[in-house]
Amino acid sequence: MGELAERAFARAAGAPSTTGNDVRLLCDARENYPAWCEALANAQRYILFEQYIVEDDRVGRDFASLLAERARAGVRVYVIVDWLGSWRSLSMWRPVRDAGAEVRVFNPPHLSSPLGWLSRDHRKTIVVDGEIGFVSGLCLSERWLGNPKKRLEPWRDTGIAIRGPAVASLEEAFMRVFASSGTPIDPEGFLDADDMPHPGSMRLNVIANEPNLAGTFRMDLVIASIARRALWLTDAYFVATSPYVQALRAAARDGVDVRLLVPGASDIPALSPLSRAQYRPLLEAGVRVFEWAGTMMHAKTAVADGRWSRVGSTNLNLASWMSNYELDVAIEDEHFSAQMAAQYEADLEHATEIVLTRRNRVRRAPGDARQELAEHARSRKARSGSAGRAAAGAFSVGSALGAALTDRRILGPAEAGLLFLMAAIACVIGIVGALLPRVLAWPVAVIALWSGIAWVVKGVALRHGHSGGPRAERLEEAIPGDAPPRDFGGGGGDADARATSSATRARDHAEIGK
Repeated sequence: MGELAERAFARAAGAPSTTGNDVRLLCDARENYPAWCEALANAQRYILFEQYIVEDDRVGRDFASLLAERARAGVRVYVIVDWLGSWRSLSMWRPVRDAGAEVRVFNPPHLSSPLGWLSRDHRKTIVVDGEIGFVSGLCLSERWLGNPKKRLEPWRDTGIAIRGPAVASLEEAFMRVFASSGTPIDPEGFLDADDMPHPGSMRLNVIANEPNLAGTFRMDLVIASIARRALWLTDAYFVATSPYVQALRAAARDGVDVRLLVPGASDIPALSPLSRAQYRPLLEAGVRVFEWAGTMMHAKTAVADGRWSRVGSTNLNLASWMSNYELDVAIEDEHFSAQMAAQYEADLEHATEIVLTRRNRVRRAPGDARQELAEHARSRKARSGSAGRAAAGAFSVGSALGAALTDRRILGPAEAGLLFLMAAIACVIGIVGALLPRVLAWPVAVIALWSGIAWVVKGVALRHGHSGGPRAERLEEAIPGDAPPRDFGGGGGDADARATSSATRARDHAEIGK
């Protein structure tokens, strides 16, 4: 896309590009899970493992056992799991910690931060020995494998395997989150990007988004603005902001082939009407919208002009763009983009296109059998997702409702059901407030007092030089137990004394975690 576009990418994402990389496309759990297991089993020096959801099921337990086995073999194992995404399975990590791994839980709830839980570590990354890294939208759960007995297909998702200098960027992103608990990883044994091999020729931007940085959001706006021929998007929880919707509309009106593939049945049912509320303005501008006919479409990808692609964890909604820790990889390579485009076209064979009619919208599928499959998939709702995704969805719901109710975008029949629901809720709240004011007054009073005390605590902490952002905690701090803390590979104190570039990176991480 040219030197000017490359500079725009780097500045928008806040991440310089690296060259000399090799990237392999991995589709669904059938390709991602075996590749992850093989890399973890062959680890010799260190493993960096970051996940949003790890279920206490066969898949989650298998990966936890594998990590524990490598820790017992002397491999340095560092694990970050998100509290809200994995709270039901935290006890599963005790054997991993006891085997010698350092396991930390990201941002468990604290009395000092009433709304701090909204910021989540939504990343799904793995790095092994500095040789290979994985980035995807997949979590660890049997849902990604499907359940033939219940006639539930595997969840559709996308990931990549990376070799080359970009792996150092994945390591740095992991270390920044890990250091938020105060003790950074000992840099011994880690290589800088300049010292890593160059197994390929691909140019990458690793976009390690953090709350309020909006790097991925800026990148997405840039791509929507400069795409000339095609922009094909896949998203799991589409509740986009007005600027992004307008960017897609402008691109379509300018002749760009803009397509959006989203779930037909979501594991968060409340998000489906919000996503569909945005169809009409997109369709009227010429954007083609498709709904996946299987159990769940969970991929977060983009491919533009047959040259640029993005794969990662970021959904097209406010929670992912502004509130969460996310990680995506932008790849500039024609061969890889051709693979992404081919997979996208294959996915559309299992999707239903949404079109406008004079009265409303109708669904159009290539064949009657496929139409029946789509309706059957919708009648069998995807299994309910975790509280973590529900929380992130709730954050996006507020933004979408605000836009709809203040006339900041076009309203149509698709929004009617949503507005009726919110009207009923508002009326119930108004009636309760009039007849039983204490029922509303007490919760408001509790929240106000909690917030006031929390702000005082934060003010005192800031006065003494301590930050109050989202943090990770060691496993035994998140879940009290009898086992003593392990500080495997700690070395944060003498990291500052190392006169190497790796030590400089470690010091930067320590400062971020203060």
